[in-house]
Amino acid sequence: MKVKIISWNVAGMRAAVRKGLWHKMKEIDADIYCFQEVKARPEQVELGFDYPTGYQSYWNPAEKAGYSGVATFTKNEPKSVIVGDRTNDWGDEGRVIITKFDEFTLLNVYFPNGKRDKGRLDYKMKFYDYFLKYINELRDRGEKIIFCGDVNTAHQEIDLARPKDNELVSGFLEIERKWIDKVIKNGYVDTFRMFNPAVAGQYSWWSERSGARKRNVGWRIDYFFVDESLKDKVKSAFILPNVEGSDHCPVGIEIDLS
Repeated sequence: MKVKIISWNVAGMRAAVRKGLWHKMKEIDADIYCFQEVKARPEQVELGFDYPTGYQSYWNPAEKAGYSGVATFTKNEPKSVIVGDRTNDWGDEGRVIITKFDEFTLLNVYFPNGKRDKGRLDYKMKFYDYFLKYINELRDRGEKIIFCGDVNTAHQEIDLARPKDNELVSGFLEIERKWIDKVIKNGYVDTFRMFNPAVAGQYSWWSERSGARKRNVGWRIDYFFVDESLKDKVKSAFILPNVEGSDHCPVGIEIDLS
């Protein structure tokens, strides 16, 4: 069984739908879509005539209107779904949905942004640490982990266009980058770098200022990580920079579970 999974920070589901999200879903033709920063509740989103059929959707909106939130659309029915802010200690910001299948456990995550102030950076780092502890516990129970989403950190200098200019900016701070090092040391694989270890200029987010996307002045902050037990089953990992609709683009993997 081959499964194609897409992760995309849509920066507002309602706006993304107006920009042709449903049509783009049909074009990409993934089995599972993990959306972040949906900024809406499901009843607020216009389905319309071009809504792609065959998907079940699971939502975790933030309590604060127009903020954060994640949603997972899947053709394959999960055996269980955990909405993070109700079952786990994720807070009320709508940051996690967990869909469990027989072959793997998929966590769709919108990790916090630490740029606003030190308080938010502290929150981000606490979230990071709690999240890694949580997925390790799942793995210790025998679950095979895939997690994806907007991690809000570029890992290495190769992962952003202007590393020297951003060394003191949240999203490329040493403390944030060391957390990704820790994730990898704990046995999780950055799937894009597995296939593209030295490829530069591959980004998933661009500032909306100064035509950054046209000039490809971007950051790779959207990821798919799999635990090592699934590494050999991942057949491709990719970024789709030409798919527009938000300040992020989709990223994805194809995994063969045969």
